[in-house]
Amino acid sequence: MKSRTLLALAVACAFAAPLAQARITQVEIKSRGEAFGGYSWPGVGKYERIVGIAHGEVDPQDRRNSVIVDLDLAPTNERGKVPYSFNFYLLKPVDLAKGAHRVMYEPPNRGGKTWTALGRVVGGANDPSTITNPTVLANAFLMPRGYTISFSGWEELGDLNNLTQSAEFPVAKNRDGSSITGPSYEYIVSGGASSDLAYTAATTDKSKATLTHRVHLNDAPQVVPAFGSSACSGTATCWDYNVSGTPGTAIRLVKAAGTATNFTNNDIYEFSYTAKDPSPKGLGFAAVRDWNAWLRYETKDDFGNVNPMAGDIQKIYTEISSQPGRMLNDFRHLGFNEAENGNKVFDGHMQWIAAGDGINMNYRFSQSGRTERNRQHHLYVEGVFPFANVESHDPISGKTDSRYKRCEQTNTCPLGVEIYSANEYWVKPASLLHTDPTGSRDLHDSQYTRTYLISSHQHGTGNGNARGSCQQLGNPLNSAPIQRALFIALDQWATNNVKPPESAVPTFKDGTLVPHLPQSGMGFPRIPDPFHETADGFVTYTGLKTTRYRMDYGLNFYETGIATINPPVITSPFEDNPANGPIYPSYVPKTDADGNDIAGVRLPDVTVPLATYTGWSLRSGAWANDGCEGSGQMIVFPKTEVDRVASNDPRPAVATRYPTFKDYYGKVVKAIDDLVAQRLYLCEDAQSELNRLVANGAARGVPAPTASDVIPAAETFPHCQMSRAGRSDQYK
Repeated sequence: MKSRTLLALAVACAFAAPLAQARITQVEIKSRGEAFGGYSWPGVGKYERIVGIAHGEVDPQDRRNSVIVDLDLAPTNERGKVPYSFNFYLLKPVDLAKGAHRVMYEPPNRGGKTWTALGRVVGGANDPSTITNPTVLANAFLMPRGYTISFSGWEELGDLNNLTQSAEFPVAKNRDGSSITGPSYEYIVSGGASSDLAYTAATTDKSKATLTHRVHLNDAPQVVPAFGSSACSGTATCWDYNVSGTPGTAIRLVKAAGTATNFTNNDIYEFSYTAKDPSPKGLGFAAVRDWNAWLRYETKDDFGNVNPMAGDIQKIYTEISSQPGRMLNDFRHLGFNEAENGNKVFDGHMQWIAAGDGINMNYRFSQSGRTERNRQHHLYVEGVFPFANVESHDPISGKTDSRYKRCEQTNTCPLGVEIYSANEYWVKPASLLHTDPTGSRDLHDSQYTRTYLISSHQHGTGNGNARGSCQQLGNPLNSAPIQRALFIALDQWATNNVKPPESAVPTFKDGTLVPHLPQSGMGFPRIPDPFHETADGFVTYTGLKTTRYRMDYGLNFYETGIATINPPVITSPFEDNPANGPIYPSYVPKTDADGNDIAGVRLPDVTVPLATYTGWSLRSGAWANDGCEGSGQMIVFPKTEVDRVASNDPRPAVATRYPTFKDYYGKVVKAIDDLVAQRLYLCEDAQSELNRLVANGAARGVPAPTASDVIPAAETFPHCQMSRAGRSDQYK
């Protein structure tokens, strides 16, 4: 399918008039029709859904494209351009004149759309147009404002005719036409009888590959014998390549007798082998650039197909969750915000939980779906200098750089609001986004960006009613209201040069950015384990934090993107071990006596707390005290003083903190209003947040309201009143 699509594109484009160096050549609209069940928003009207496949091409010699690894080895069409394809999904006002003339563009996370938290909607999955609940739609964030909502593929994830956003890139070959081969690596923690390989093995000779197994990250890896080898005998579990489908595309576990068996779920298996036939995955950057540039600046494609957004777009802002934000970090650093016509592609990025890391993408045999955390995917390179948006010097590599250096040279820099959780400090050393690479001084803000830690937040929003594979309950904090407020602030910045709220991060200067050990210095209290499972009876704190190394992938890897060593050699202990490579020091937020982060943007849940919330968590069971990845923790306060004394909890009880309902209610209203005053909450979110917090308080031990406590159906928030009155001094 992939080869047929790209071949057809190459032939068709050979007969089209060529001028540009990187562009969309053909847009095929596969489906166009009514969206959201025909719901109509006041002043905006109805929306329509447009789904299709786009084809583009890039000149491998152009400076804007030549940074793509292996692009010079990809097949070209008759004009010497490298073709590629991807699918797209648009939701736009039927009458663009009634719209905002603005686009919210989301590069999906592993093909899936993640906009619903920002969008204040539920449902729809990968076909958001199917949301038809009028209550949900009336309360939505983007459509009432007239935004066009756009998604497109940038990773190779499958059939372009599906609603999973995907792309197709050509396979690179050696100049003599032979297959490119090289070392590749798989990290496997899922159960099942087999595991697919990201790339086809260059040979199925099992002596040329190695599978290892361990339970804990710091255990010594044990070699799993290859099926058919002398070590595969008796009751041994062995590995083999797949016996069905294309040979060398998966591995499986078998007993020595040949019967199939399963990988142990959550155990760590690592497979090192020689792979073949990589594609230039960095074409994903070009696909994002060229699609948005075409929507913004062109009227039609080479075949006369009309651009459905022609002449409408004034601003494009990105919205992401996690992985695609790391892609945009590299997108920006590599200069891809410069369109072929020299103009900027995006006006602003709203980054959520991406922090300072890049993505394992613009490398030979890369795997962009991998993400390093405190137990997984450490050996897939993603955290590479520069980490920050302002210039700094790296004494390890000898380079001086920033993520904005290239766009500053072409005057195409997007603005940015960098929003991330506390988890990023623990699993993706986020402090390097705002400290120098030596970890010795704070960095100033970039003129283009603001940076916000959401205090005590985990990576995303967790389940506060379940532990999963972790020792404590998940962390349910939800930053969506802050994201919406900062999305509006980003637009005001780009449109009217109204600066967004000041950055809010822990710093060396104020003592809120500290080493992860000792526990007493970091501030996390000794809290009794509510599940009575730990050996000492307290919530376990080990200070586990990902170490940012500059690992050895072989000669010139950091210049060429081509590894000759993969995976790099690692010795135990994994973290904080200079034997594993030069270390970029990183730090974590200091906590208060409750264990909640001091610095950053504090949600009302943290300002008026009912629990300790952390951005880190540890595993339970057979994998106890290994990292629990993106999860955080919620450890509720004792409800009463009797409960506190009985458990010997150092944290004051809920009833002590809030002796009356009126006391708690007033503090919550003030916390919400303070965020409104700082432009970190929107008035339209204030009442629903208040309702949620009141319900939480009732469930956690806040006294019930008395007969004299009057709770208005709609609370008056002072700064919302000021806003409605048109006061110019409404914001702090």
